[in-house]
Amino acid sequence: MTPAPGTADRTPLLSRLFGVQPHEAPAVGAGLAMFFLLFTGYFMLRPVRETFGVAGGVDNLQWLFTGTFLATIAVLPAFGWIASKVPRRRIVPWVFGLVVATLLGFGLSLLLQPEDVWVGRAFYIWVSVVNLLLISLAWSVLADVFAPSEAKRLFALVASGASAGGLLGPLLTALLVGVLGHGGLLLLSSLLIGGSAATALWLHRWRDRHPLPARERAAAPPPRRLGGNPFEGALDVFRSPYLLGIALFVVLLSTVTTFLYFEQARMVADLFPDRGQQTRVFGLIDTAVQVLAILTQLFVTGHIARKLGVGVLLVAVPLVMAAGFLWLALAPVFAVFVVVMVARRAGEYALVRPGREMLYTVVPAAQKYKAKNFIDTAVYRGGDALSAWVKRMLDLLGEHPSLALFIGAGIALAWAGTGLALGRAQRRREAAAE
Repeated sequence: MTPAPGTADRTPLLSRLFGVQPHEAPAVGAGLAMFFLLFTGYFMLRPVRETFGVAGGVDNLQWLFTGTFLATIAVLPAFGWIASKVPRRRIVPWVFGLVVATLLGFGLSLLLQPEDVWVGRAFYIWVSVVNLLLISLAWSVLADVFAPSEAKRLFALVASGASAGGLLGPLLTALLVGVLGHGGLLLLSSLLIGGSAATALWLHRWRDRHPLPARERAAAPPPRRLGGNPFEGALDVFRSPYLLGIALFVVLLSTVTTFLYFEQARMVADLFPDRGQQTRVFGLIDTAVQVLAILTQLFVTGHIARKLGVGVLLVAVPLVMAAGFLWLALAPVFAVFVVVMVARRAGEYALVRPGREMLYTVVPAAQKYKAKNFIDTAVYRGGDALSAWVKRMLDLLGEHPSLALFIGAGIALAWAGTGLALGRAQRRREAAAE
């Protein structure tokens, strides 16, 4: 068959720039759509969540973090039950469907009672629980569908759909919040998240039509029920040094994130007392983060993963954050904070998250869903809650306002060391499977 005009020229360019083979292009497009829809829906909610968090008082944020951790622990057995009882490719529709139903309920509540502080606090905790759950599941689908060799080439490009959605979501919030209100934004978000679940199903069907090579197919079990019990994911983490290392990496990541999050809330509350101004500031920071992240994902991340390995993806941002904390300690002004915060979040989306997800391409299928979800939710939120109280206690030491920032620099260095060790462990596992 004669190729369509221009096809012969476009395909090598696509492969040269992004490492995409022709038969992989539809899957990459579906993965992009899955993340784009999910992150557009979530980032429409994020500025609303941050506004409710500040409205409840910056001094009370540690209570919201603790409530989020407890809610996560309560939700995990339900997720574990679903993951044990339904086929792997049906986990996403079940979980996403339940989240959409709850989101519709919150939307109606905020339409009826837009100023209810307790509805706002419940919404803050709920979004903080389900965002990690949904994002973790979306990445589980990719780790399940793509082989390690494919992941190194494709994960960064697919993740750019998340950054594109993260860029559009805050803009939609800024444009539509005056028209739809917070409740209307939630209803629109639910439609986008539902569409994301549909694309996840399509990715599994694509894999069925394009099976892995025989060598890699032998290690990939059929899409049956995972079995086990609702707590198996947590047990797997404690039994595996490799998974424990990932859990430690996530705890250190969440600690660095929480320290910066508290600084953000404090500075925004002090400098921008109006609630509308706060939402706009949060939206602008989100926009800057996503622009930088999407450029890095498209043109940098894949090349680093293929040529330098996963370890570099996991180490670069922690080292930058160590320097950033020291900079903030010496120059604690809002402009410096914005630079550090944007670098941290953009680096996490563009480098750390794809690298972290590549770690799961070399573990069994059950661990890709159960253990991974336990780490991404319970471990992450546990780290959040613990570091929130530590940060609050350090802030109360008024005589040493920079103490938390110097401690943050030390934590970032430990984070970098853990990432380096995990990158080496992943390379050994991948080599053993070849």
